Amino acid sequence: MKYPDDLKYAESHEWARLEGDDKVRMGISDFAQDALGDVVYVEMPEVGTTVTAGEPCSEVESTKSVSDVQAPVSGTVVAVNEALDTNPELVNTDPYGDGWFAVIEATHPSQLDNLLSAQGYEASVS
Repeated sequence: MKYPDDLKYAESHEWARLEGDDKVRMGISDFAQDALGDVVYVEMPEVGTTVTAGEPCSEVESTKSVSDVQAPVSGTVVAVNEALDTNPELVNTDPYGDGWFAVIEATHPSQLDNLLSAQGYEASVS
């Protein structure tokens, strides 16, 4: 399993990457995609939707289950990964790259400080 050091991780298995001053790109961790199995569908939030940290903002369906995906920070969704509409398997093959879910314009980027480091997350799932 990979846990890139430049990301922050929620205990609920989402990752977050600060881009610029207040944009946060998010997705699910390598651990989460592995536990889910083959992802067959991703329900994205609408651009313009207000999301709250720790609350469901998306949903991922796999051959095993359907799971909520929680927002790592509060703010407004400014972009979604439309490639997942036709290629949801990108979540399995590249969870930290092409398999990202959404970009949130964070109301309080400091909420990232409440998330785990790569080392902390790895320890929590080991």
